[in-house]
Amino acid sequence: MSDLKYRVAFNRIPRIGRVRFTLLEKHFGTLDKAWTASPSELKAAGLDDSTVQAIASSRPSIDPETEMDRLQQADARALDWHSHEYPPLLKEIYDPPPLLYVKGSLLPQDQRAVAVVGTRRSTAYGREACSRLTSDLARAGVTVISGLALGIDAVAHSAALEAGGRTIAVMATGLDIIYPAQHRGLAQDVARTGALVTEHPLGTRPNAQTFPRRNRIISGMALGVLVPEAPVDSGAMWTVRHALEQGRDVFAVPGSIFSPVSSGTNRLIQDGAKLVLTVRDILEELNLATAVMAQPPAQLPLTTSGGDETRILTLLGTEPIHIDDLQHQTGMPIANISSLLAIMEINGLIRQTPGMHFIRAGAAASGL
Repeated sequence: MSDLKYRVAFNRIPRIGRVRFTLLEKHFGTLDKAWTASPSELKAAGLDDSTVQAIASSRPSIDPETEMDRLQQADARALDWHSHEYPPLLKEIYDPPPLLYVKGSLLPQDQRAVAVVGTRRSTAYGREACSRLTSDLARAGVTVISGLALGIDAVAHSAALEAGGRTIAVMATGLDIIYPAQHRGLAQDVARTGALVTEHPLGTRPNAQTFPRRNRIISGMALGVLVPEAPVDSGAMWTVRHALEQGRDVFAVPGSIFSPVSSGTNRLIQDGAKLVLTVRDILEELNLATAVMAQPPAQLPLTTSGGDETRILTLLGTEPIHIDDLQHQTGMPIANISSLLAIMEINGLIRQTPGMHFIRAGAAASGL
């Protein structure tokens, strides 16, 4: 699209956002005409004096062709909100980015996504809860979206990757600047099987404004937001606020009343967020459980082989068995058996009863 290079060029100019892009499109029709427009013509489009001055002073140092070459060299591309690849859910929010920079792939299946955000100072409990739930989401065919930050974000991306699922990282920088720097390897893995996404041009460094703005994209690309662990004053709460404004569902994992890093999630539950104990709580609320079960078996990635399913089904009957007893009798790691039980429940093979006990689905149907 010949117009795209001018969109990319305009996106480098301060003060050009959603509203002003809309004014330019409406007045000029195409942005190539806007790029060469005189100050008086830009004013006629509805731009204020400060914005017109910003365009006039910036244009001489910005070459649209060079901008596209830089993106190609970075193995990235730009999507405007007219592109068929632009995330449909994101297009629905109040303030969608006029331009997205992408490294990796965005697929239609990414509309079935859940954002996972939380504290950078996560505890062992928070990391374990995040890992289990995110792994189960990924195995259920749900794309996991997060922000590449330390703590919960990193656990979410890593767990989704280890489960063989898709994950998308929304960045507060340009695609060529990985923050934090120690996540370069993680970012490469995300881009290889999912995508890195940002609204910021190449070379943009993180600052106090880019992180809060980034959060609206995280929630905007997802059907709902899961918070495994976060204090009341966590940046994750900004993502929750955006989610509520966007009409997204909010999910929270309960934590100790004595833990400061669970104060935010506990408060969210008090305020009406969906309490999450298993992945089923999320899938059912988002009406994804039926869609996942309807997929052909080959598309339902299981945690282990069918032999492990058979071993568990052999142990289960009419009497509920606790997950710890199943782990002891099978010898499987608790993380593996938890994930497998979640998938078996989604497939309708077993049912969970109160207190992390399980029975065969047939036994549940008989009224037990």
